[in-house]
Amino acid sequence: MQRSRTLGKSRWRGNKKLKVKTQKVKLRIALRAKEFNMEQVKALVLRAAGVNCDFETQYALQSAGAIAERVHINRIIENPSMLDDLGILIFPGGFSYGDDVAAGKILANQVVHHLTEPLHRFVEQGKLILGLCNGFQVLIKMGLLPDLDGKARPDVSNMPATLTDNDSGKYEDRWVYLQPGTSRCVFIDPNRRLYLPVAHGEGKVVTKDAGTLERIKTGGYVAFRYVDENGKPGPFPVNPNGSIDDIAGLTDSTGRVMGMMPHPERFVRWTQHPHWTRLKQKEDIPDGMTIFNNAVNYVRTNL
Repeated sequence: MQRSRTLGKSRWRGNKKLKVKTQKVKLRIALRAKEFNMEQVKALVLRAAGVNCDFETQYALQSAGAIAERVHINRIIENPSMLDDLGILIFPGGFSYGDDVAAGKILANQVVHHLTEPLHRFVEQGKLILGLCNGFQVLIKMGLLPDLDGKARPDVSNMPATLTDNDSGKYEDRWVYLQPGTSRCVFIDPNRRLYLPVAHGEGKVVTKDAGTLERIKTGGYVAFRYVDENGKPGPFPVNPNGSIDDIAGLTDSTGRVMGMMPHPERFVRWTQHPHWTRLKQKEDIPDGMTIFNNAVNYVRTNL
């Protein structure tokens, strides 16, 4: 009984600390917006059973200056107009619906059957969609990426690419270097190489055929490629999953929809870097924050 009470108190203190930290972040955002007279950017992190990176993603958005909420997909299906006031929609990482059938497939089917038109309008209005790890798996399996035909509409009738099992045959959890592959995507600093963690079992990008891969490469649809610390391609573990053309992320024809296997939300504070105590240069923002800062700044400037 005593042990149970102690654990209960410990959980309560942990939840209380998290709430206090979240309140402080919201206060900083409000003060910053007031100071610079900035319009608030609203973002939504989509939840579903098995999603487990929603809190980190919300925190990253808030740190970038957005007002971010976590909302279950069932609430969006009941009321698609919830998307109307948003500038950013994020499909976060995790194992949605236990990755049954295939990673991201069930959540992708939910979107296709219930939210095709709302998401099409969302993109057509110039808003941003980001899929991280499992979220990337969802976007590619609903046909919103790479969207080679420029329809900006979920479509599973003709899938040009998908994500499948890692070549290693196991879950890969490590840090990787990423080289931007396009200047079209609004989430990316084209001249900045990133260092971010990956954690997935089905991250290998494959295309329908060689012609499709060529269109993806020449059309600027590759958002990021896996490289080494010198910016050169290489075998495992430089490319952690065997992805064709070392592809780590894809964007669409607008540059406003992007999916990537690495987790930018897991490197938004310097203390999250595996070698943070040995880093000499910490004045720059952590690599993961560039994705969220670019998204928030784009919406603030263009919508």
